[in-house]
Amino acid sequence: MSEHSFRNRLAGFLLISTLALVSCGRQTDGPSAANDTTGEEPRVVEGTPQIVDSADGVHIEYHVYGSGEPAVVLVHGWSCDANYWREQIDALKPHFTTVTVNLAGHGASGRNRTEWTTGRYGEDVAAVVRQLRERRVVLVGHSMGGTVVLEATRRIGDRVIGIIGVDTFKSIGEPPWSAAEIELRLKPFKEDFIGRMRESVASGFFRADADPVLVRKVADDMALQPPEIAIPSVEALLSMDLAPVLAEIKVPIVAINADITPTDENRIRKVVPDFRVVVLENTGHFLMMEAPDRFNPVLLREIRALAGGEGG
Repeated sequence: MSEHSFRNRLAGFLLISTLALVSCGRQTDGPSAANDTTGEEPRVVEGTPQIVDSADGVHIEYHVYGSGEPAVVLVHGWSCDANYWREQIDALKPHFTTVTVNLAGHGASGRNRTEWTTGRYGEDVAAVVRQLRERRVVLVGHSMGGTVVLEATRRIGDRVIGIIGVDTFKSIGEPPWSAAEIELRLKPFKEDFIGRMRESVASGFFRADADPVLVRKVADDMALQPPEIAIPSVEALLSMDLAPVLAEIKVPIVAINADITPTDENRIRKVVPDFRVVVLENTGHFLMMEAPDRFNPVLLREIRALAGGEGG
């Protein structure tokens, strides 16, 4: 498999990391209880950290901003955290309840987990959604977060009205990697995780004219993710067969992708016939951070389309 194919595939799974912790969550028995607004307590102060337990008991930190239907849940990818959606919060919260999530092992969420799979990460997102009072939800996932929100949708059910991927889903229709291919490509990361991550992020996920301060920050953040979490997460992703997961998804799937690596829309549509992609030209893998002035209007437009024009 070529280096370009490796970067394209791995780019479909990556993202960033950092944050703090406080507890103040609302535990319910499921979506029906979470959406009973009769006599429920007032919302907590906007943006304060909230905590919920995932299915395996790991605490998951999330933040809620604004109000309104649908709730828009922003999910980061590998070696990243909720802080990487900071340029989107002010654009979204006047129109929709906006939620950022730190997946287990990232940001201030718990790390007491041994199985670092997208299924487990999907449970993290589902646990957060069950805490929300809004009935309708749009899930937005960057990079690895795209695959995570597919897994979350299977668990949440009909509350999800649409999925938006951000520079992700590019590997749909490709076969999973073999164990030998994964071992070959990840061997350098196992030998020198920090050095290899800094090199790969700088050379593979940004355009040559990208802001060097942003490139350095992302490279450093991703390099500092614990390899005992990062490497198993990538191994699970690269070996994952998306076809059975996608067969269970009955809601629209849209991608807002960068042009740093191509999106084969024709191949993807053989698996997801209604798939649609919007390509932002002259952007790298972290397009929501690199070009928020162009990215945010597209994201708002796509959320409104999924919500049938709701959201101001």
